[in-house]
Amino acid sequence: MPNTVVVTREEAIAVVQLNRPDVLNALNEELMKELVAVLSALDDDDAIRCIVLTGNERAFAAGADIKETFIAATPVTMLKQDLTANWEAIRRVRTPIIAAVSGYALGGGCELAMACDIIVASETAQFGQPEINLGIIPGAGGTQRLTRTVGKFVANELILTGRRVKADEAKAIGLVAQVYPAASWLDEAKALARTIAEKPPVAVRLATEAIDLAWNATLDAGLEFERKAFYLLFATEDKKEGVDAFVGKRKAIFKGR
Repeated sequence: MPNTVVVTREEAIAVVQLNRPDVLNALNEELMKELVAVLSALDDDDAIRCIVLTGNERAFAAGADIKETFIAATPVTMLKQDLTANWEAIRRVRTPIIAAVSGYALGGGCELAMACDIIVASETAQFGQPEINLGIIPGAGGTQRLTRTVGKFVANELILTGRRVKADEAKAIGLVAQVYPAASWLDEAKALARTIAEKPPVAVRLATEAIDLAWNATLDAGLEFERKAFYLLFATEDKKEGVDAFVGKRKAIFKGR
């Protein structure tokens, strides 16, 4: 049987592909555990400076594996399995993760994309939180992250109706950063990853942490972290390289030190 997650390394970036195409990359426990392990290993690899998380043309991930996960589930089994811990583990990965979405990103798939740092999409992409149609609600951050992204009223409309959002609308409401042509969506996502990988790694990690804090904490807490991170970067070799390259009118070469 093929692995449920496939990793391709391309110099300073890694492409991590969900690999259950027969079920539209439905998220089961096996896949999520393997995904967390893969992302954690890449996060510990200094040679990898940006990660692209993707599926295939038909689906990023069409949601949780309902037959495996929900049919016999009870509050006790859900509590013991703690399925949502996998999404939180992915959120804590320090290396920037770009979710490159083509086709369906529904339910847990949409929540997985929102746990990443940037979402880009093929023009074929569809996002949604259809859990209401199963008599439940999003349980891996959907009610919280979607609300913080698109606002209370849009989030209520999408979650309470289960309506799907196409790529252009997703960009208009702030859920997606860029929409790419269907013929080149993954290449465009990798190009974005390479651009980020060329930036100073310490500054990139601190920037994503500061932005994430802005999303989750008070303004005062976010400003305090930003100030300290800003000062800290003046001790890095990359800061000196960046300034010297600017003054010398050349391209900077950052080493993550």
